Amino acid sequence: MTHQPSVWPSPAKLNLFLYITGQRENGYHDLQTLFQFVDYGDTLTITPNDSGLVTLSPDIEGVNVEDNLVYRAAMAIKAKTDSPLGAHIHIDKILPMGGGLGGGSSNAATTLIALNYLWGTQISIDELAEMGLALGADVPVFVRGTTAFAEGVGEKLQPADAPEKWYLVAKPDVSIATAKIFGHKNLTRNTPKRTLNELLAEKHENDCEKIVRELFPEVDKAISWLLEYAPSRLTGTGACVFAEFENEAEARSTLNKLPDWLTGFVARGVNTSPLHTKLSALTQ
Repeated sequence: MTHQPSVWPSPAKLNLFLYITGQRENGYHDLQTLFQFVDYGDTLTITPNDSGLVTLSPDIEGVNVEDNLVYRAAMAIKAKTDSPLGAHIHIDKILPMGGGLGGGSSNAATTLIALNYLWGTQISIDELAEMGLALGADVPVFVRGTTAFAEGVGEKLQPADAPEKWYLVAKPDVSIATAKIFGHKNLTRNTPKRTLNELLAEKHENDCEKIVRELFPEVDKAISWLLEYAPSRLTGTGACVFAEFENEAEARSTLNKLPDWLTGFVARGVNTSPLHTKLSALTQ
């Protein structure tokens, strides 16, 4: 039996706001954040086969296949369903590592959604999201595929609507480890909890931004540059920063002025993930 390759989007996310409302005894932080997808990201080309094996390309330097989130996601489906099928998964990576765009989590979620469809394993979205949580805190957001307000350590998700603005996302030449920011002694950890309606009505901010700007002058410089053109802030713990625009033309015009010490792209915020748009088209 021959199986045709199919191409699946693995979009980036932005944290439109991020507040840290407390810290638990186990060290984890309580958050309030709004995740929105953008119509830009990696792509996974998946070719199912009858080998029973999951293979990946290209090799990622310094990452064992067994540790790759894509491989672990595929193995999670096999473990749950005893599917005899295999697949070759080719990853076209354009999202930067350590950028705060959720690239690895998105890749894992795309693998779960796509293989569930291609292998016909019929796992519910709720179960896929639960499997995703075992792979990483952000994976369930991508599995569910709608703009979401997250609380707790990021696991309590509530669908939300946000304006679908245009964004210029820029990355300084620096990679930031999330643990370094969340472990910093001066991080704000006591922002008062608010309702989603209150948060949507207020100016959006990111509690990690102050520390990141102090520790990484490149990020500080990037935000300062973008603020000349539009409201701008950090996504996640960085290193990526984004500026929001009402239309594509303004975003692209600013992208064309981007200094050579920044790389960037323009994308539109979308309340339904491109991954789910693809899935809907296949299942209708």
